Amino acid sequence: MEEETGLLEIEVVEIRGKCPVHKVGDKIVIDGASIVLDRTDALCIHALSVILHYAVALDEGRIQSSLD
Repeated sequence: MEEETGLLEIEVVEIRGKCPVHKVGDKIVIDGASIVLDRTDALCIHALSVILHYAVALDEGRIQSSLD
């Protein structure tokens, strides 16, 4: 197993409307260019399309690591 570089852990804190995939508290864990499936609760292609842009920018150090 490769050494973890910079893990990005994304947690669902709110759902507006209905979501058939995620529930509040679900996590998606990304290590570089890989989704860590055994630590990811669910993966929705609609959420992934939005997350992808931030994940790449964070991995390359282009934006700050806290997006509160």
